[in-house]
Amino acid sequence: MGSIKIVIAGPRGRMGQEAVKMVHQTDGFELVGVIDRKKEFGNLSELEGFTSISAPIFVDMEECLVETKPDVLIDLTSPETGMVHTRLALNHGVRPVVGTTGFSNEDLQELEQLCEKTGKGCIIAPNFAVGAILMMKFSQMAVKYFEDVEIIELHHDQKLDAPSGTAIKTADMISKIRPTKVQGHHNEKETHPGARGANFDGMRIHSVRLPGLIAHQQVMFGADGQTLSIRHDSYNRASFMSGVKLAVEQVMKLDVLVYGLENILE
Repeated sequence: MGSIKIVIAGPRGRMGQEAVKMVHQTDGFELVGVIDRKKEFGNLSELEGFTSISAPIFVDMEECLVETKPDVLIDLTSPETGMVHTRLALNHGVRPVVGTTGFSNEDLQELEQLCEKTGKGCIIAPNFAVGAILMMKFSQMAVKYFEDVEIIELHHDQKLDAPSGTAIKTADMISKIRPTKVQGHHNEKETHPGARGANFDGMRIHSVRLPGLIAHQQVMFGADGQTLSIRHDSYNRASFMSGVKLAVEQVMKLDVLVYGLENILE
């Protein structure tokens, strides 16, 4: 099997920059193009920080797919753009690996049907950090013994969605094991609306947004006389690249939609 040909959408974003470096440094991966929101230059090597990496820059996604004929699209843009890119990639027979959050259930159902129609796989991961996936799995194990749980997710202040996709995914995984339960005192009242956080099946999710943070999450469990905390911290965006690399390798073997990196971890 030859190299996996890859295009990256959003190469100048913080995650995109790390993805470009990862693809460039990985044996068996070939960066054949990037999709950027504006085309100041014709080649990535002309941009500061990418002088040693050559790949044509495209503004138009369809033009990029037709000209470069990639195997995989890595999309690290926004939910709205990511959905458009993912749909277009699948229709062109390209397997998407998507690292944006905010996809609705309707979006996922549409993409699931598109994968079935085209016979091409797609991986959408709210979080590509392997440690974060283990945090979710450990939380799912713990809730069998601790039914009271709250999730605190902490991110940089430029993050657009709250709660984070990781927090929602964690709560969803926990809810598959935990019976629906309203937590706290039955007469509890918020004197300031939102003080108790978002309500997910009786669990509470709290979002913190501050400069200096990257991506962090703590899942807290409580029972009589004890608490258990499971926490994951990403201190830089390079922490996500092992998961992106794994997703690229695995999506080549898939013909269905996979939502969440935990579904491809052995």
